[in-house]
Amino acid sequence: MRKLTLSLLLISCSFSSFCQDVFDVGVRNIEIFFNEPNWDDSLDLYYANGTQRLIADSVIIDGEVDQDVGIKYKGNSSYNVNNVKNPLNIKLDYINNGQSIDGYNVLKLSNGFRDPSFVREVLSYEMAREYMPASKATYANVFVDGTLIGLYTCVQSIDDDFTNEHFYERKGPFFKADNTGLSVQGCMGQLGILEYYADTNCYQRAYEMESTWDWTKLGGFLDTLNNHFTEVENVLDIDRTLWMMAFENLTVCLDGPINSIPHNFYLFKDNNGRFSPLLWDMNMAFGTFTNGLPNPVTNTDLQELDIFHNSNDASNKLTSQIFSSDRYKRMYIAHMRTILDEQFSNNNYSVRAAQLQQIIDADVVADPNTFYSYIDFTDNLNASVGVNPIIGISELMNDRITFLQNLPEFTTNPPTVSVLNSNSVLPHTTTNIIANVQNANYVYLAYRFKFSDKFEKLEMFDDGNNGDGAAGDGVYGVTISVDARDVQYYVYAENATAGIFSPQRAEKEFHQIAVVSGLVINEIMAANFSKVSDQDGEYDDWVELYNGGNTSINLEGFYLSDNENDLTKWIFPNTVIQANDYKIIWCDTAGSSQTGLHTTYRLSADQEEVYLTDPSGVVVDAVHFVNMPTDVAYARVPNGDGVFIHQEESQDLNNQSVSSENNISHTSKIRVYPNPSNSKIYILGTNQKVEVYNMIGKLVYGPDNTTTINISDWESGIYFVKSGLSVVKIIKH
Repeated sequence: MRKLTLSLLLISCSFSSFCQDVFDVGVRNIEIFFNEPNWDDSLDLYYANGTQRLIADSVIIDGEVDQDVGIKYKGNSSYNVNNVKNPLNIKLDYINNGQSIDGYNVLKLSNGFRDPSFVREVLSYEMAREYMPASKATYANVFVDGTLIGLYTCVQSIDDDFTNEHFYERKGPFFKADNTGLSVQGCMGQLGILEYYADTNCYQRAYEMESTWDWTKLGGFLDTLNNHFTEVENVLDIDRTLWMMAFENLTVCLDGPINSIPHNFYLFKDNNGRFSPLLWDMNMAFGTFTNGLPNPVTNTDLQELDIFHNSNDASNKLTSQIFSSDRYKRMYIAHMRTILDEQFSNNNYSVRAAQLQQIIDADVVADPNTFYSYIDFTDNLNASVGVNPIIGISELMNDRITFLQNLPEFTTNPPTVSVLNSNSVLPHTTTNIIANVQNANYVYLAYRFKFSDKFEKLEMFDDGNNGDGAAGDGVYGVTISVDARDVQYYVYAENATAGIFSPQRAEKEFHQIAVVSGLVINEIMAANFSKVSDQDGEYDDWVELYNGGNTSINLEGFYLSDNENDLTKWIFPNTVIQANDYKIIWCDTAGSSQTGLHTTYRLSADQEEVYLTDPSGVVVDAVHFVNMPTDVAYARVPNGDGVFIHQEESQDLNNQSVSSENNISHTSKIRVYPNPSNSKIYILGTNQKVEVYNMIGKLVYGPDNTTTINISDWESGIYFVKSGLSVVKIIKH
């Protein structure tokens, strides 16, 4: 039996998707080289025309060179023809198709305008990603022709790569909400937020289309939102909408759709026919944008912003329509309470803001074109600065936290929910999902079988039909039919004054029930770059079957497929899987040309399904996965009958025997900053001992309970910081 050692785990991490990429928080170096000396004048001209990009001869990002890159200025109020440091849009594949950095072909750089603290944008996106689709963000020093222009925030573009990551779809109708300045004949009046127009040509005044000619689809969505609101969940992802609204209101981000100006958000339509609004341009979060509030705007106005801000503004169809529903208001407050508890009441936001400032401190000092003094930079975490005062982040949020916690909506008692389901169920049966819910008058179950599916909702009842035999005891249940895929679900409960989700981060997070029989798909690797080779030394995708029954099974006539519309895509030859044993199938198109079991197709790491079908055409097991990390497995834990998690591969082994010491967390629980570093590193997100290993697996630090490590006297190279289940690669310069 093979034993996975810690050194092998650490070395494999250096090749995995958990390691450094361009958006890991730190300070990137971006060097731009133009062929013409008057590049700034050209960029100003192209900005005025709104059409063209200036071609940079090369762009070097942390030593990686891309050639013939398209550059343009971006921004509204943050752009000024007299600025030396204007916001930038860098399109790496403008000329050379496929050119990118760590898979990203567009970088959007903000210049710190109206943010003396220089942490608002990175901090906001970092927190938002815990609850909804949101861009990644880090920092970058930008040089042009060898001259330092200054420090920027570097933000992931919302584009087809972004939608594929979060919606598993690249081609859906896609719009950016903004006042385009276009005048369309017959389209008069104010540009409201999500207003409906019978003439779809009118939308060209308020939206930039990022997809094909989809004005009619946008019009259909807005018709339902405005005129048929009872059907809104057919056309709007209400959960993602409520998360976004709650986050923007809580952080007093008024430069977006919860306020009175129709800009700074995107709309994307997923495969389920629903649009989702997406956060954008968070550089003026935490109270720096005050347009739309009565003048003069005081700190108290920001600290005590109405939690249902703009609910009575008829020109804002997002707030006025959503807040017309008492249920949506309770769900919205439940989400806001979760963010408040997890990010603000415990002061995490302030600690993180200070850490971000530590990361960029020296770069702010060195910035030749900063908009604020260094004193403003340090003071604005806690206090207002500037001639036109910009409120301090904790100055805003400390009083806002107190204000919110004393509101009736936050002092009332929501229901309590304890989910009771834990056991696996057989494929093609029914299961009764039950939960102990107290202090509720309405409960629903939301469930689905695929990440790309819409959650279907069913009301749950406390009527004694859930197997406990007692009505009125708070045990709610509902029966659903299952196929061969695991169930993803959450529970929502409310009373007359408050609501709650279980888990509280739903729909971003959810409970699961394994749907399994004796023969199961037990483990998958769809991005096997350097981890496990086949008999010919090739690193191909693979699927592991496990027979948890008491007798052997001849798989001849069974099928394996990645397409639900073609379940007979690949047929098993005469091969036996013994009881309590494993069978590996390589998904590499080799077919019968190689020894072993090889399919005629490969798997996609972006999004894929694997179906196991018996000779009679019955699907025995099915697994759906998305965004598979490089060199990381997707495995049932406990082995054979658990739900799938990302972990270190355990081919031909009991998945559960891969101990917690060797598990890899798909969403890393710890963060290490700055990275790279040549002096100190700071660890966030752990209360466990920290260890650091070098490339050969030798312990060089710890174990120790610490959040700061001085690495100034370490040799340059790659190290691995480990705490609990998380491993993060760092680079010592």
